[in-house]
Amino acid sequence: MTDQIKSGQEILDEFFSQIIDIEGVDQDVAKTVLRLYQEGKLTNINISNELSRIREKRP
Repeated sequence: MTDQIKSGQEILDEFFSQIIDIEGVDQDVAKTVLRLYQEGKLTNINISNELSRIREKRP
């Protein structure tokens, strides 16, 4: 039996593809973080800006 060792990129891709399914994670936040990751724009500033937008939309 050979165990495949995953690369760092594979681990990140797997984590972010499953982030929406993690119990207790807000769906809007998860979708936003996933989108930023997929677009290659997952930075502190972008996350902060997007979280602010989510907060502003909520009552």
